[in-house]
Amino acid sequence: MPTPSLPILQFVCSNYRNFNARATRDALFAYWDHVSAGGRMFWAVAGAMSSAQLGISLAPAIRAGLVHGLSVTGANLEESLFRLVAHDHYKDFPEYRYLTKADDTRILEQRMRRVTDTSIPEDEAFRAVEKILVPMWKDASTRGERRFWHQYFYDLIKALPKAIHQGDPTQCWLLAAAKANLPMVVPGCEDSTFGNIFASHVKHGDCTAAIVKSGIEYMAQFYDDYRELSKGRGVGFFQIGGGIAGDFPICVVPSIKYDLEKPVKPWAYFCQISDSTTSYGSYSGATPNEKITWDKLTEKTPMFVIESDATIVAPLMLQALLEAKANPKAADAMIKASRAETRKARARR
Repeated sequence: MPTPSLPILQFVCSNYRNFNARATRDALFAYWDHVSAGGRMFWAVAGAMSSAQLGISLAPAIRAGLVHGLSVTGANLEESLFRLVAHDHYKDFPEYRYLTKADDTRILEQRMRRVTDTSIPEDEAFRAVEKILVPMWKDASTRGERRFWHQYFYDLIKALPKAIHQGDPTQCWLLAAAKANLPMVVPGCEDSTFGNIFASHVKHGDCTAAIVKSGIEYMAQFYDDYRELSKGRGVGFFQIGGGIAGDFPICVVPSIKYDLEKPVKPWAYFCQISDSTTSYGSYSGATPNEKITWDKLTEKTPMFVIESDATIVAPLMLQALLEAKANPKAADAMIKASRAETRKARARR
């Protein structure tokens, strides 16, 4: 009989035996081992995960203390906000594979910006937020303030009146992160819609570029954040996709060691969900072992690669972790039994 309080974890234990399913199960178990023993977990989120509504599972995980820091693209940052203020105006295109160029032109004329099978409404998302954010930039320019990119969004989303929420605020990961004041880096924030909007206002002379702290300053701050996060049991690295969201923060360990010449703990766990294949020089598809040679991981670091769709795998893992957090004794017993069965299977070889 299923255990009502642990249905997803039990499903994984019972069904995820081989291939990417096994990698998912083992990564999940190791994640739980780490955080249940007092360790922390840092997430790197690339792709269009906010538009795919990752917040449904990520926001409660943040509130439950299963996520302790984030590196996100500028697009994921702003799109979490868009889902909160403009959710009812999104349009879905489940048959997007069969759209023609003429179909996409009509979507453009409807002032929708398609992201695979969904679309962001220009007026209700970009332009509505612009009316709030641009005055914040102008005020910062007048007062000579300098802040990190995410700090403007933290203040904005906490100040938004509930009356203009269209999405469920409990499913907004940005709001959860802002309330928890999680450490965050947004590398390459210029590569986002609001990065472009900000550049246009700098060009027009409405505000100064200096009000946004640079990527170099992000790394300088992250030195301190990492040393705090890695206290005790250490901090793990959970990566969705590739690109700068993952490349930037994982480098903090060798940089502290070799550039600052200070002692530092290595990352205590590593898992990447990605559909990138290993190719010549592809960092997004590089195996974790390669990171050993860059002194980002060690041969003792628990390492996992799940070659699958993060929109399927990440919510499932998060839900199982939320169940474990709520029922730790039952989760520990279930995981122990699953591991024992795996050991028996290996012994039969």
